[in-house]
Amino acid sequence: MPGWREAVAVVAGGVVGTGLRLTLDTVIPHGDADFPLSTLLINVVGSFALGALVATLWRRSNTPNWLKVGLGSGLIGSFTTFSALIVSLLSEAQRGAWMLAVLYLALSLVLGLGAALLGLSLGRRPRQAPLEIDMVDE
Repeated sequence: MPGWREAVAVVAGGVVGTGLRLTLDTVIPHGDADFPLSTLLINVVGSFALGALVATLWRRSNTPNWLKVGLGSGLIGSFTTFSALIVSLLSEAQRGAWMLAVLYLALSLVLGLGAALLGLSLGRRPRQAPLEIDMVDE
């Protein structure tokens, strides 16, 4: 059962994730008649980040639960939103831009899944020791 640490971590992660989302929506704005590029990027980046976290932090037995829920449900959950994807799809459909809506849905699914798989794959890679360079006076 979640405790106070988990609740605080989710709220804190939610504040940060929402702020990041607002920042990206501000930097890459789109109107109702435009392709929702910022929402697509947000969901792809979030999918990658969650995949990487699952492959790294989630696999460690010593990772505290409050950190997992703070980063997963809090940060990434508030950064990415399924509802924003649906609103964008409905907006395109109401305008009669069915092909754009289908393209957006296909890109969201393919790129989101691909980003999550890439994050999992990179997160599972064995860590290599940093390259050491010997500085010798000659």
